[in-house]
Amino acid sequence: HEIPHHNIQHHPHPRHAPHHQFSSSKPHHNGTNNVNSISNIVGPTAIAPAASVHELLECPVCTNSMYPPIHQCHNGHTLCSTCKIRVHNRCPTCRQELGDIRCLALEKVAESLELPCKYYKLGCPEIFPYYSKLKHEGICIYRPYNCPYAGSECSVVGDIPFLVAHLRDDHKVDMHTGCTFNHRYVKSNPREVENATWMLTVFHCFGQYFCLHFEAFQLGMAPVYMAFIRFMGDEMEARNYSYSLEVGANGRKLIWEGTPRSIRDSHRKVRDSHDGLIIQRNMALFFSGGDRKELKLRVTGRIWKEQQNPDANMCIPN
Repeated sequence: HEIPHHNIQHHPHPRHAPHHQFSSSKPHHNGTNNVNSISNIVGPTAIAPAASVHELLECPVCTNSMYPPIHQCHNGHTLCSTCKIRVHNRCPTCRQELGDIRCLALEKVAESLELPCKYYKLGCPEIFPYYSKLKHEGICIYRPYNCPYAGSECSVVGDIPFLVAHLRDDHKVDMHTGCTFNHRYVKSNPREVENATWMLTVFHCFGQYFCLHFEAFQLGMAPVYMAFIRFMGDEMEARNYSYSLEVGANGRKLIWEGTPRSIRDSHRKVRDSHDGLIIQRNMALFFSGGDRKELKLRVTGRIWKEQQNPDANMCIPN
């Protein structure tokens, strides 16, 4: 890279909840905040205190909330339909055969419950009927983000300030301040596409964070190179920004303008949709000059904010 390295002061994201620590594993997708393991769930006819009803609806195997069909064995022990298959139709509590008995009473109890979103500690104020809660949690704007690093399958999740620190400290990603960039990509053997790793740079501008991706991959029979930007935030916020990418040499250049995709969309999804600057190998080698045996691409770009106030659209250099 030919950009001077800047130290970025990491302030909490202005439109996100305060910084919380997250574990480095993916959250349970149908989970709840109560993840206490229950070794022996009482049968449907037992009377439980109101505070423990939520625990009754927690699967003893995966600890996720149970949704219809909720299964039970002859002794009244319950578990979710996914885990019924996983335990090979044997009750994990008493080892009795499960059969096909539905726990209709517990399903009915669930209908009467209203529960907060499991991301309430991250700022979500919503309360939902039990059976609506799961659908909301899949799209909740307060849910943690997946790590945007694309060089390996990273399972870390967290809010934006946490992920920025994680990218800097754990993935050693280059951090830069400013809304313009000059990114240089050099590869000694341009025919090696399979081993071409993703490059990622994080930019801090307009109080937000953006990820610049650059990758080589196979498109049909020919290798291509692709650059694009993702926004570290939700899709609605991403629409407030635009960016341009430019690559060229010898009197020719390719220009791409677009809206950054949210990191809610995986880098693979963005790549496969071709939503970015794509450079064919022959053109990339032409831009590289010389004997065409080494790839030397210079990608320049700019990020700007889309709003009517022209003064707010100015990028002040550091």
